[in-house]
Parts: sequence; C-alpha cells; structure tokens
Amino acid sequence: MPLSLGDVREMATAYAAAWSSHKPESVAAFYEEDGRITINKGDPVIGRAAFAETAAGFYQDFPDLIVRMDEVRLSGNHALFAWTLEGHHSQTANHVKVSGWEEWTLSDAPRVIESFGWFDAEDYQRQIDGA
Repeated sequence: MPLSLGDVREMATAYAAAWSSHKPESVAAFYEEDGRITINKGDPVIGRAAFAETAAGFYQDFPDLIVRMDEVRLSGNHALFAWTLEGHHSQTANHVKVSGWEEWTLSDAPRVIESFGWFDAEDYQRQIDGA
C-alpha cells in the first residue's frame, strides 16, 4: 500500500516530538535498523545505535532542545521533512534557532531508510558563538 501524506505527516510530527523528548532511542526508532543519515554532505551515520549516539550528542550540546516540524511533502516513498531546531548551547548559553530539512527515502513501515539533511552550518556556528 502506498504511503499517504497523512501518514507521513503524522510520522514527521512524532519524529519532531521524539527529538524534543530528549530520548535518543526514541529518535533512532524512526530509522530502519540499517538506516542512514548524511548531514550537509558529511560522513553518514549508519544504524540505529549510531544515530542514537548522534542524538545524545545534540542533547549534550542543547539541554533544552526543541525541534518543530515546519512542513512535509511526499512523492512516492520520498518525503521532505522541514524542521526548526531551537535551544541554548550548553557551553556558550547562546540561543540558537536554525531551520533545515531532511530528504527521506521511506520504507512502507514507514521508517527512514536514508536521509540527506541540510541546514546553514555557518549561521548555526555564528549563533553558537554569539556573533
């Protein structure tokens, strides 16, 4: 059965809520066991365990992290998840608010098989630094 926009919107809303829950395993559960994510053409993070570690790192950097789902689009088993991340950096205490998106390839479950994420890394760092 093909994925519906409603199902993927529900998944994306729950995914953002999982990020805001500060439970790394909850975030990782949205990925297939061998799922992968690549952010800004960096090295891919592969597998739920590695993804949970990555999420835990975000929680260390942003103890009050909130992620909001801004928009979802669907074409077949490909989706675009647009998001906004907001919180205070743990070392600088500076408020950071950055938007970006993930391009998802989804299984029928639906879970993420592969994600390519994008955000403005220079603006992100500028906000962390308070510049």
